[in-house]
Amino acid sequence: MRKPTLEEVAIEAGVSKMTASRALRGAVDVSSETRGRVLAAATRMNYVGNRLALSLSSQRTNLVAVVVPSMSNIVFPEVLAGISAGLDGSGMQAVFGISDYDVNKEREIIRDMLSWQPCAIIVTGLDQPEETVGLLRHADIPVIQLMDLDGTPIDFNVGLSHGAAGEDMAEALIAAGRSRFGYVGSALAKDQRAGKRKAGFERVLRAHGLGFTEQRIDDAFSSIALGKQLTTALLAAVPDLDCIYYSNDDMASGGLFACMELGVAVPRQVLIAGFNGLDLINSLPAPIATSRSPRRAIGEIAAQLVRRAVADEGDVGERTIKFKPTITGIGD
Repeated sequence: MRKPTLEEVAIEAGVSKMTASRALRGAVDVSSETRGRVLAAATRMNYVGNRLALSLSSQRTNLVAVVVPSMSNIVFPEVLAGISAGLDGSGMQAVFGISDYDVNKEREIIRDMLSWQPCAIIVTGLDQPEETVGLLRHADIPVIQLMDLDGTPIDFNVGLSHGAAGEDMAEALIAAGRSRFGYVGSALAKDQRAGKRKAGFERVLRAHGLGFTEQRIDDAFSSIALGKQLTTALLAAVPDLDCIYYSNDDMASGGLFACMELGVAVPRQVLIAGFNGLDLINSLPAPIATSRSPRRAIGEIAAQLVRRAVADEGDVGERTIKFKPTITGIGD
């Protein structure tokens, strides 16, 4: 079956072809009544516009490129849900790539996405290599960096300080009377934000004359199974720990299951602490501490920054939006 044309939509709506085009693009100088007629005609005729043709004339598409490191747990799907909700009604469409915490793969994804002439790009973190930073600096579009404040942003920045998150958790655990700490982590060379949390935690321990009694770190990506395996090994080496800090909630959940198998009471004997505040931990058989990060809100704010910057509203307001995670599970 033949596809309907823009000219046919315009005739159906009783407007010129140019007006129909502007209405479908959401131009502000088209009245709501006219836009409604054009949209209704396009819907009746099953018309699908040619965004590629529009991009050739404007040098920009309506695409917002989004690059995240992982989709293996709910953290980044929630960020993407926030971005999608924040862009709703804007005429812009998010497209995303997954870097698997690989800086070379991230660079090539960004290079490929920029070739599609997006109107903005959202990337995760502030620790891209210089070549990737160069690509982003010369893209001539708004660049929004998510999830991390510990570094120098290129343009816009929305997130939290992971170093401070580690410091705050350590202070809270020490205040709760814990003093013999272990650490369990994964893929710290790639997950730099987890590394920043660990470093912040250790700064506070040193300030109190303490340190990690024992650590278990694996190069594999985080999982409940890996958290369980490493915790079992940790407690076999040092059975009298009274607190274990984990790189995230997945690993901490596995740690809880290891303690249950070993007959270690949580949190009475060992207090377990993670990061992210995943819904999963609300269903665990014993409480664990966590730092709850506002993932969806970060995505929504990033999308709002995109909308304001693409609309060229002049003063878009604050370029760095700071969030602070909430600690729960310690004496709750």
